Amino acid sequence: MTELLNTLYVQTQGADLRLEQDTLRIHLPDTPGRRVLPLRRIDGIVIYGHINLSTELITRCAQDNRPITWMTRGGRYLARLDGTVHGNVLLRHAQHQLHDDVQARVAIARNIVAGKVRNSRWILLRAARDSTPAARHQIRQIASELAEALVRTSTAESLDVIMGIEGNSARGYFTALQHALRPAPDIPAFTHRNRRPPTDPVNALLSFTYGLLRSLVHGAAEQVGLDPHIGYLHGLRPGKPALALDLMEEFRPVLADRFVLTQLNRRQLRAEHFEEVAGGAVRLTDDGRQAVLGAWQEWKTQTWEHPIAGRTVPAGLLPAIQARILARHLRGELPGYLPWTAS
Repeated sequence: MTELLNTLYVQTQGADLRLEQDTLRIHLPDTPGRRVLPLRRIDGIVIYGHINLSTELITRCAQDNRPITWMTRGGRYLARLDGTVHGNVLLRHAQHQLHDDVQARVAIARNIVAGKVRNSRWILLRAARDSTPAARHQIRQIASELAEALVRTSTAESLDVIMGIEGNSARGYFTALQHALRPAPDIPAFTHRNRRPPTDPVNALLSFTYGLLRSLVHGAAEQVGLDPHIGYLHGLRPGKPALALDLMEEFRPVLADRFVLTQLNRRQLRAEHFEEVAGGAVRLTDDGRQAVLGAWQEWKTQTWEHPIAGRTVPAGLLPAIQARILARHLRGELPGYLPWTAS
């Protein structure tokens, strides 16, 4: 269990969390005594796997608008509890109206994918600088293909075309990423992206990090007052937070993939931080998750330039700013959605 700034991450299996007046009482299995934390110090709770929460604690968190996020032990997002809906009904009404406008939806989806492709290319060009000559050639070739994909994105007239560009770009991007990864010798080489479940350490770390990013973005949408389930790139499906997945796209390369590259290339994670479970799936061990969560919290404090905000912004606040930009577009205050891109 780790308390990281204002987010409490709990991964000790069998841990018991209960409300005790205005404090959170924590009991860990096979550990004598208990730990008590003031609720005012905690803005959110993220739990991994089998963790017990009392009904009183869940109710209090809902009343205080303190989100609780449930993840699998491997880091896959399961669910999120928020309190009352933020914002006003007019914003959500505008969000639904634009979803029904095909051209407006295509325009938003086009910019979302353009932001993702542009950030993916930025990651590859930076990675090429530190690669061997052979790898540098491969990476830059795919970066050039992404530049061409950006041109095609700008003229795409349908969601099917946009999704096709995004899918092809992602496949090329992950092909290049294998040349940029230099993990510890005991970690198998990354060959391709796989999930549900991930079957190697690199994919396990990618999936776990995407879960952290998804929780961050989902919370940003809720905070602004948007409906996380009404998106523009991803289609509507029961239980699928389409808008959260939309807003994730531009952040995947810079906030998630670069984080994974940093952790593996600096040899912060080794084979001992991963384990194989039934069915051939691979996931982080308890120690591995502990290391990743600590590094992630520090990663979120790193600042980035935000052209629209006109200042540097901590990585953890970038999704909230982008959610507000989308809200301004939905209200008619901006002519289009402007994705964030690294510089």
